Amino acid sequence: MTIRFRTLRCLLLVLPALLGLAGCSDSANLAELDARIAEIKARPRGRIEPPPEFKPIATFSYAAHQLRAPFSRPVEEVARDLPKGKQVEPDMTRPREYLEGFSLDSLRMVGTISRPGEPLQALILDPTGSVNRVRSGSHMGRNFGRVTDVSETRIEMIEIVPDGHDGWVERPRGVTLSE
Repeated sequence: MTIRFRTLRCLLLVLPALLGLAGCSDSANLAELDARIAEIKARPRGRIEPPPEFKPIATFSYAAHQLRAPFSRPVEEVARDLPKGKQVEPDMTRPREYLEGFSLDSLRMVGTISRPGEPLQALILDPTGSVNRVRSGSHMGRNFGRVTDVSETRIEMIEIVPDGHDGWVERPRGVTLSE
């Protein structure tokens, strides 16, 4: 019984394959196909046009890299004339504070805190997400910024920046309370 079953199963598998191959042997369809191929080969051959020539584009020298980044918040800058006799220089021996590791435009004032008998302190959110307290005399920003005044809505500070002539100049800056 098992031998008959195997034979029957093989027959059922082979029979559809043979029928499929028999359908492919129609000589009329092959003659039609051969005629179509001969017609296509008899057509005149086309010519492929060369690709167009491209004119070289003039080079452009980008000179806006020294400007403020377009997605950075603008920071208020007020130019202040200093007397010619005053020599300003940052204290390089002073240990750097934590907030001096961040640029000033990446720091945000998020609030203030006050304690009885102590000056008002500002709360600063740094790029890592931690909140730091700042008061008058604290330092923040990469340009040796020293906080001079803290109010409910603003931090006033003085930065010491290079003047472009191998010297230093003080520049007032401010950070306002973020909404």
